[in-house]
Amino acid sequence: MEHSSVLEVNDVSVRFGGLTALDAVSLKVAPGEIVGVIGPNGAGKTTLLNVLCGFTRPDEGQVLIDGRRHQHLRPHQLAGLGVARTLQGVGLFDGLSAIENVMVGTNCRARAGFWSALLGLPRSDREERRLREAAGQALDRVRAGEVAASRPAELPYGMRKRVALARALAAQPELLLLDEPGSGLAEGELAELGRLIRELAAGMSLVIVEHHMDFMMSVCDSLVVLDFGKVISRGSPREVQADPAVEAAYLGSSGPGGE
Repeated sequence: MEHSSVLEVNDVSVRFGGLTALDAVSLKVAPGEIVGVIGPNGAGKTTLLNVLCGFTRPDEGQVLIDGRRHQHLRPHQLAGLGVARTLQGVGLFDGLSAIENVMVGTNCRARAGFWSALLGLPRSDREERRLREAAGQALDRVRAGEVAASRPAELPYGMRKRVALARALAAQPELLLLDEPGSGLAEGELAELGRLIRELAAGMSLVIVEHHMDFMMSVCDSLVVLDFGKVISRGSPREVQADPAVEAAYLGSSGPGGE
């Protein structure tokens, strides 16, 4: 059964002691939609992403994935639900090659087990070939196939970010959560990332948390703006950019058109 929303967040609140990090936050993500979550520092963006990933349990509200409620979502369940996440950094294993790092992302689909395939244990040759092929396709998808044999330390930061993205794609998610994918990238790399993300939206939905506002305005279909844990605006990038509440929230920072 298909649902109109790949992801639905209904009135989610999170409190840490006396601090309300999220206050009745709601959002929906349609199939193939790119939804951006923006807001000043301390607005609650990372907390929201942690709720979606199962790292933080909401005190109130609910999260639905493909129409099913997940009250006690755990990080290890994400891949089985068709959800993948990238980290703020890269989180790659220095001792593995790029393609082996991406193979880690295929673990949820490994019949014989990823580690047995990677270590060459008995009866894993066919599985190893299958996982390596899937990882190679993921690297090609992010235009990083030429670095498959390289170790992370041998790669520039922008390429390491691509490898990390390929690892998330290797799980073949229906929903991809990107945590500051543009951090540390040069302007040209940001433009290339934007084109890549638009390509990915042809086959999945994406939720992006990012500080680069120009990037978000150009890439996202819709935006949700948080301030002090509350949604203060939502709509198309044009609508959000014209919202006085958004301008007020960014006063004293670099503004909605900057970082």
